[in-house]
This record gives sequence, C-alpha cells and structure tokens, in this order.
Amino acid sequence: MTTSSSLTARQIWTRNRGIALAVVLLLVGAVAIAVVRSQTKHGDLDPRSADPRGSRAVAELLADRGVTTRVVTTLDAARRAAGPDTTLLVAVPDLLSHRQQTRLAKTTASSGGRTVLVAPGDWSVGRLAPDVTASPVTTVETTLDPDCTLPEARRAGSAETGGIRYRTTVSDADACYPSERRATLLRVPAASGTGDTVLLGAPDILLNNRLDKQGNASLALQLLGSRPHLVWYLPSLADSSAAETDGRKSFFDLLPPGWLWGTLQLFVAAVLAAFWRGRRFGPLVPEKLPVVIRASETTEGRARLYRKADARDRASAALRSMARTRLTPLVGVPAPQAHTPEALLPALSACLPDSGEQGLHSLLFGAPARDDAALIALTDRLDALEREVRRS
Repeated sequence: MTTSSSLTARQIWTRNRGIALAVVLLLVGAVAIAVVRSQTKHGDLDPRSADPRGSRAVAELLADRGVTTRVVTTLDAARRAAGPDTTLLVAVPDLLSHRQQTRLAKTTASSGGRTVLVAPGDWSVGRLAPDVTASPVTTVETTLDPDCTLPEARRAGSAETGGIRYRTTVSDADACYPSERRATLLRVPAASGTGDTVLLGAPDILLNNRLDKQGNASLALQLLGSRPHLVWYLPSLADSSAAETDGRKSFFDLLPPGWLWGTLQLFVAAVLAAFWRGRRFGPLVPEKLPVVIRASETTEGRARLYRKADARDRASAALRSMARTRLTPLVGVPAPQAHTPEALLPALSACLPDSGEQGLHSLLFGAPARDDAALIALTDRLDALEREVRRS
C-alpha cells in the first residue's frame, strides 16, 4: 500500500499565505516610497534639488556671481557643451561605460576648459584622467588641510574632501588635502592648451547639508566658478550612448561596488543559520517530562491534528498499521513481516476460514478513507476483525 504524503495546493496556500501577504505588502510599500521620492526630489548631486544630498545651494551661489549652470544628462550634450569658457562637472563618472569615458576624455583634453570629476573610482579614473590612479582604500578622516600651493585650496582652508585618494605621475599637478601621502583633491593640467582636470575624492563640498561646513563653500565656488559657464553632467543609464555594443557594461558592472563581498557574507550567514536551526550533532539526551500526559490525551490530540489537516490518508494508514501489528502475534506471523500481505493474509485466512483473502486485503491494505464516515467505518471493521481473531 502506498500513501501520498505530499501537500495539496490548498494546504500549501493555507500554510504560506501569511508570508505571501507580507511579501506583497513590502513590494507595495517599496513602490509607494519610490513614487513619492521620485516626485519630491531630483536626486543626489543634482543642482535642481533642495534635498540634503542635492546641490541647489552651490548653484544658487554661483548664479549670484554670474556663473550660469546648465544640467545635461547625455554624453553628446556634455561633449557639445565643453569649451574654454566652460566648467564641465561629471557628477558620477563611474556610471559611464568605458566607451563613454574614452569619448568624453578625448573631448575634454582639447576643450581648453575645466573638467571636475566627482569621486571617480578605479572604473573611470584611468580613462578620464590619464596618468592618475585611485587608491582602493578611502580615507578615514573627512576634514583635511590643503597642504599644497593651489590658490583655491589655500584660500578655502580645511574642507571635507576625505574620500577616494589619488596619485599621479604628472610633475606639475597640484596634490591637495593629502591623506597618507595621497591627495583627495588633485588638479592635473591639460597636456596642451589651458584646460585642466580636477578630481574630488568626495562630493561633500557640493552637498546642500555640508556646504556651510569648514571651507566647503569657498572651495566649491572657486573650483566651479573659474569659468562663466558651468555644465552639470548627470550620467544616466537611459542615455542611448550607454547602450552601444562596444564598451557596454555587463550586468555585473552595473551592480554597486562590493557586491561580491556582500554575496559571500550572505552565503556565510545562511550556512551559519542552517547549522543553528538544523539538528544538533551527537546522541539524543533524554529529559524528564515536566508533566505526565495520558496516552488517551495524546491520541485525541493527534486525531484532532489529523482532522484539522484533513489527513484521512495518514489516519487510515496509522489505524491499519497498528491493527496489523496487533494481529501478527495472534496468527503466528513474525513481527518483521507484519506489513507484508504475502505473509499476513494467508495466516489470517487460515484462522478465519469464512473471511475471504480479498476482503482482508481491502481491509488491511486498501485505499485511504474518502470521508469521515468511511474512516469511522474502517475503525469499526478493524476492531471487529481483531475481536474475531482473538476469539478464534
């Protein structure tokens, strides 16, 4: 006899509907928060945003000094805007593909203007600023002293430039705000012409909530206000130039930095949780029960669980199994063969000649009860069979 122990679709839904509802609520909440935020702010380092992480304050101060600020979101618009009277600020250089970075670097190298790169990492610094390398370890300090001869830095004094650190082989570059012999603000003159490239290790001096700290405002206004026009380039993944096959980022390139270590940590945490929740190693330790429970109460409790789960198949199997176990010694069948029809049924037929072997097989090894009435009838028949065997 085979008894199915798999759960039905209704049972699976009943057991897991709470988790499913929680997941749906989380997704709805995340979408609602995203919609609200998308309507109330432009984003980080956006000169149109008045949020703490926006940069509207520095744009307003520059406007008071006659510097116009224009926001562009495509590479082509940024390249067209580059010129000797323009400062081109690239807000998130690491969002650009390698092909985009190469095209932008060719334009800025001969534009004669100033290019400001905000916190470029290993992904972009080598192409946008040749002969410059970025340290993989960021600074611990946020506020640093200039310690260089760059006029803008000396006038601003201490500023919050702590972040990514840079090193260059260009002899006439200005390395300012150093941390452990690496600069967090680096100005590299152009190889030809009057332009230059400025690398900022951190965006703090441009943020609304940090502009009034230390010499941040002075440093930001001097670096961005050296030309009458400021073009604020906010790279976007929707830019058509980012979808070009040559140099397009892979899926892993679009993931945030540190995703590999994060995945490894999650894997280790999952293994530790499995050991924690899994079965303990070693032999079982017997423990005294705090109370003594009567066998009848245990039977009733288990029966209620079967009834609540509509597990008539398991209940039928349990009743037949116990009946076979009790009948085996009465008809002289070895205990290991109690659940083998070929050994038990002939012995029962010999003990009860009037009972057909086919009927005994249906009673002791038949299909599960279809409803509660059939289950009760099966119990009565098994009891009657056991009484008859005992009397014979």
